[in-house]
Amino acid sequence: MTRSEVVLVGVDGSAASLHALDWATAYAHRVGWALHIVCSYSLPSFTAASLDGGYAALDDTTIQEGAKSVLVEAEARVADAGVRATTEVATGDAAGVLVELSADYGLAVVGTRGRGGFTERLLGTVSSALPAHSRCPVVVVPLRAQANRGVSWNVPDGGTGGQAASDTETVPVAPGAAEIREVRRIVVGVDGSPQAERALQHAIDQANAWGAELTAVTGVPVGNAGMLAWLPSTIDREQVLADIGAGMDVLIDRYEAENPGLRIRRIVLDGTGAELLTEFSTASDLVVVGSRGRGGFRGLLLGSTSQAVLHHSACPVLVVNKHCPD
Repeated sequence: MTRSEVVLVGVDGSAASLHALDWATAYAHRVGWALHIVCSYSLPSFTAASLDGGYAALDDTTIQEGAKSVLVEAEARVADAGVRATTEVATGDAAGVLVELSADYGLAVVGTRGRGGFTERLLGTVSSALPAHSRCPVVVVPLRAQANRGVSWNVPDGGTGGQAASDTETVPVAPGAAEIREVRRIVVGVDGSPQAERALQHAIDQANAWGAELTAVTGVPVGNAGMLAWLPSTIDREQVLADIGAGMDVLIDRYEAENPGLRIRRIVLDGTGAELLTEFSTASDLVVVGSRGRGGFRGLLLGSTSQAVLHHSACPVLVVNKHCPD
């Protein structure tokens, strides 16, 4: 077993991080990988007036023991999953620790607490910074009610659309834990950029690993309120969508030819990528995005699309950034 066949999971004892651990365990079991579970902590130093301007450091013994107890709980949670697991207590900022470790792992998994909200310990900066700087793909798993799950979306078939299956399966998890759904429907955002193409490659890998159906989605904001609203009224907006769909077909056809038996549904709709992927997430089990695709802003931790999807997706999101290996 190589280091790349191990899933790196960050935990802090919160319900959200343990839910992410459950997802990582299900994935590791599915593909025959191992888990490496990490809990990190850091202690600030503070100036003590009584020490003549010197610094006093807090005793970290109690906090270290707390981190160890989190890992004991995590080990017990995965004990019956049939997955080999190792643990590590790390000292340092959680985001920095996981970014540094990520170079040696095939996938990193962390959690978030819900729509727009992040926990204040591991899951605040980590769920934003790790996907942006990780050296491997990152799955961010939201802990939120299973509302809208099992909803199906329908787009006419025929080269630019697909229909999702409505059947779902769940993965056994620890007693009292939130439900982990078997990944049966994967949606990937494609916008013609090299980073989005890399996301497509990873989405294909995930579809093969889970035995899931894969749909590629392209958003083109050509409506009256869209970014292309300046198009002259004489321009046929339906033709714009059709032309972009034709370009998408060239890309998808190539990947299907390279992967015999693979069929990727194609959807081109009026709207932004972030809006469409967030909407599709309510009827999907995994959304895959590339960071800093066409239209990304270098000043952000992530491109605008991947950042928005992370904040609002109803299902786990796999982010493939520019640092990830092909």
